[in-house]
Amino acid sequence: MLAQEKKRVTNTRIMFVLGAATVLVFSALQSEINFLTLFQKSGNMVEYIQSYFPPDFSDWKIYLEDTIITISMGLWGTILAAIFAVPFSILASENMSPIWIVQPIRRILDAMRAINEVVFALIFVVAVGLGPFAGVLALFVHTAGTLGKLFSEAVESIEPGPVEGIRATGASKIQEIIFGVIPQVMPLWTSFVLYRFESNVRSASVLGIVGAGGIGVSLYQSFGSFLYQKVCAILIILILATSIIDLLSAKLRNWLV
Repeated sequence: MLAQEKKRVTNTRIMFVLGAATVLVFSALQSEINFLTLFQKSGNMVEYIQSYFPPDFSDWKIYLEDTIITISMGLWGTILAAIFAVPFSILASENMSPIWIVQPIRRILDAMRAINEVVFALIFVVAVGLGPFAGVLALFVHTAGTLGKLFSEAVESIEPGPVEGIRATGASKIQEIIFGVIPQVMPLWTSFVLYRFESNVRSASVLGIVGAGGIGVSLYQSFGSFLYQKVCAILIILILATSIIDLLSAKLRNWLV
């Protein structure tokens, strides 16, 4: 019996490996992956990149102002998403809510994160007009779906002991969440929020392409005018801003967690 069980497990693993390999090959064909073409035409890419240098910082004040707007969009999009994600993550956690609530909430979160921020930005530009507010709303909706999923997974991974202890005292459901759940997940939640803030700043930098404000407007105009040296200057400013945010986020994470 033991030999048969080992053989069955081995066969299952072989089938899994073959299935995974088939999916990878199929995906490569669908994606038209061809590294030979990339190597053969790398000279064109080098020539194109050379046109970006030297960077033109003549409009650096405008770029800096637009970058601050972009960071502000990322900040508020993340804050609103985190506020929204907390209650929805509780409702989406199987160990905290009944299945008839969990599944609909999860599908809502799936829909929110399945649609790209640019699509949401197009929708909100129609609703509230051109400008950063549309970008904030787009980031908020997409990020809320992502954080809701991550938060709920953290909630489902908690130790049940503290929650059961609080429940034994006759505490309400909200008290169980506040005193039994949130203290356990707060370090992970904090890391998720800080990471999404960094990601949202990067995402906000392209929302201006569809009229949602920020540095993306200047980036789109420079690309459209073939002013690649200005594009290079904008990209350098974005890289510096993202690096600074990363350093500050790391310090804040160490302080909070």
